[in-house]
Amino acid sequence: MPQPTGLRTLNLPFGFSNNLHTKSSSHPVNPEQQATVEHGDCRERRGKMDIFHSREKRRSLALPGRASSPANAKKSPKNSPSIDAAKPAKLAVDMESPPLVFHGSPTQSSGALLSGQLLLTVTDPDVTLETFTMFLHANVTTRKPVSKDCPNCATKSTELFAWKFLTEPHHFDGGMHAFPFSYLLPGHLPATSHGDLGAIDYVLNAKATTTLADTITVERPLIVQRALMPGIDKNSIRIFPPTNLTATVGLPSVIHPIGSFPVQLRLTGIIDTTLKDIERRWRVRKMHWRIDEHSKIISAACAKHAHKVGGEGKGVLHEDTRMIGAEDLKSGWKTDFDTSGGQIEMEFTASIKANSHPVCNVDSPTGLSTTHNLVLEIVVAEEQTAAKGGKYAAPTGGARILRMQFKLVVTERAGMGISWDEEMPPMYEDVPNSPPGYTKMDDYEGDLPHDEELESMGMEHGSSSAT
Repeated sequence: MPQPTGLRTLNLPFGFSNNLHTKSSSHPVNPEQQATVEHGDCRERRGKMDIFHSREKRRSLALPGRASSPANAKKSPKNSPSIDAAKPAKLAVDMESPPLVFHGSPTQSSGALLSGQLLLTVTDPDVTLETFTMFLHANVTTRKPVSKDCPNCATKSTELFAWKFLTEPHHFDGGMHAFPFSYLLPGHLPATSHGDLGAIDYVLNAKATTTLADTITVERPLIVQRALMPGIDKNSIRIFPPTNLTATVGLPSVIHPIGSFPVQLRLTGIIDTTLKDIERRWRVRKMHWRIDEHSKIISAACAKHAHKVGGEGKGVLHEDTRMIGAEDLKSGWKTDFDTSGGQIEMEFTASIKANSHPVCNVDSPTGLSTTHNLVLEIVVAEEQTAAKGGKYAAPTGGARILRMQFKLVVTERAGMGISWDEEMPPMYEDVPNSPPGYTKMDDYEGDLPHDEELESMGMEHGSSSAT
């Protein structure tokens, strides 16, 4: 039987409400009730179907300050990475020299030899370069500049050397082209340093400009280190008046950021011999050591902000101290009360924490300097015996803290490396022009031996060897 005009049959899935009725139902329904049932059922279906369309609704919501039109939806976001135009060539630095290490102090070091090749790889069939240069810069950066947002106050750059590979425009075919370079870094330069107040860096900056105004650049940071050779151990003496205590400390001449170093300590004068019937002496209860790193930097102002520090050539001094190693010791020493005056001896190992990122000793004319100190604190307690030489002693309640400071020199390890001038063959100007001269020889006066005698001597020698 055909359906009535204007009505559609709904095939509802299982679980949906079947309260929807048509005019062909056998039960009579009030038109108002039918409309109410139909509207309620539609709302129920819309609520269930909204679950599937909620994601589309959230996507369609307009964010503040952004239109929800389809045209804007096709645009890429502002923070999407931009793709640079392809360059006709690229640059790379290939280092050939060993690690740059200054051997010795700034006044004695002969420097470090820098050598390598600047590689130009032409990716296009050909290219014409108008300029081709490379610079060696020393950059000093301060963490606390005079003006917070001024790059000239934060970084001072000094050009150490420049290489000009082209004097006029030159045409290069596709492929790789090598340009060797070398430079002797002076030994008085400070080593590469990165501290909390500032940093010293060395950078190679190469730049090539094509005739089509394309710029090709490359930057290669350099690490310059300084290694001081170990010398004789240092012995220091400290006196602590009004007591008779005297401390003798032995330290190595240099220490390294990685590894430990020994420390010898001896305390003498621990027994007070001025008293008649009783004896007072000192006993070590605790010992604490730590390594402090002191950093200083002078933040100079640029010409624009020189008025903030009182004129050009002036700056602001910043200082900072941090602990890069420490330990508490409650045992490990030997006490001897039988010797004259008594003594306490101990030996321990100290080291710099591995995760402290220490900075080696540096003193730069730019205003950045870093030094290290070893601080020793010894807690001693006073005790008293009933008679001289007594074994049993009672504490008197008196105590002291013996505090000492010693300078440490933190430097890189030299390893098997030697200075560049010691491993090179002699130069031409060092080779003499001729062999050394001989002393004057006098003429021989006398008769020369005859040939027959020489032959007979040879024959006798042969016959004797045969027998």
